Amino acid sequence: MINKLLIAGAIMTSVLLTGCANNNTKLEESVGSLSTQVSQLTAQVQQLESEHEGMKSQIQSATDAAMQAQEEALRANSRIDNIAASYSK
Repeated sequence: MINKLLIAGAIMTSVLLTGCANNNTKLEESVGSLSTQVSQLTAQVQQLESEHEGMKSQIQSATDAAMQAQEEALRANSRIDNIAASYSK
């Protein structure tokens, strides 16, 4: 009777371990797939950060050019005002 219980226990243990081993393989495949996806997303984030820095640089350059153009326009208007004032006198 005890031998039968030991054999039944050994069979049940091996069946349970086999089931866990199969699930473990699926789990490893799932983890591998998720790791690949995380790597791809990391690469995309780095690319987007690089593009963002480039855009910030372009915006700063455009802002600087606009400020210079505005200053030049003010100087030109001032010269025109001076010329107009000299003709009216």
